[in-house]
Amino acid sequence: MLKSLFVRPERKTMYWIETLRQMYQIGVDSLVIVIIISFFIGAVSAVQFAYNLSSTITPMYFVGYIVKESMILEFAPTVTALILAGKVGSNIASELGTMRLTEQIDALEIMGVNTTAYLVGPKLIAAVTMIPLLVVIAAANGIYGGMLAGMTSGYVSSTEYIQGVLSFFVPKNTVIMIIKAVVFSFLIVSISCFKGYYAKGGALEIGRASTKAVVISCIAILVADYLITWLMI
Repeated sequence: MLKSLFVRPERKTMYWIETLRQMYQIGVDSLVIVIIISFFIGAVSAVQFAYNLSSTITPMYFVGYIVKESMILEFAPTVTALILAGKVGSNIASELGTMRLTEQIDALEIMGVNTTAYLVGPKLIAAVTMIPLLVVIAAANGIYGGMLAGMTSGYVSSTEYIQGVLSFFVPKNTVIMIIKAVVFSFLIVSISCFKGYYAKGGALEIGRASTKAVVISCIAILVADYLITWLMI
């Protein structure tokens, strides 16, 4: 399926419009849920770390450092990808599955359209473009949520927290975060498109294809997360 994507578009305008539509659906429509979840992940992490450090002699600015590292290396890319696997992946699989069962894909093929390039390509480009941006937003928002939670709980001041965030910064970690985001976005869209595009049977198969797409995408994300972490850290 992926091999058939690398062809010259018949009408570039049509592909460009579809790519913009997918960028809006995948990126903009997912922004609110990513912001909410990342904020509370950062807040909970800060409170838990601060609670554990409060009984030790470790400086409290380490709370900011730990939240920053955990959000950049793990929580932002992995949790965001798992959320989008459920939201975006199921939507893609259901959309393509419905088009397959209602013979819309067959109609496009009769008109001479390369259906895999037109239906899968824009989704893949949009995901690889927008999901890394969502991951960056999630990381920044989670760090900010940790600061607010630390200040509200009284465990750590904003000055100490910011000191921890700015301490021991490793640029390589942000590169790892972006690489994870790109790989995860590719896995989500490719698996979901494959399950939806080749769905067969009746209406029940759409739900099964959507469920399989989410489950397989989540497993693939976790496996890829382990491999990237093992190879790059």
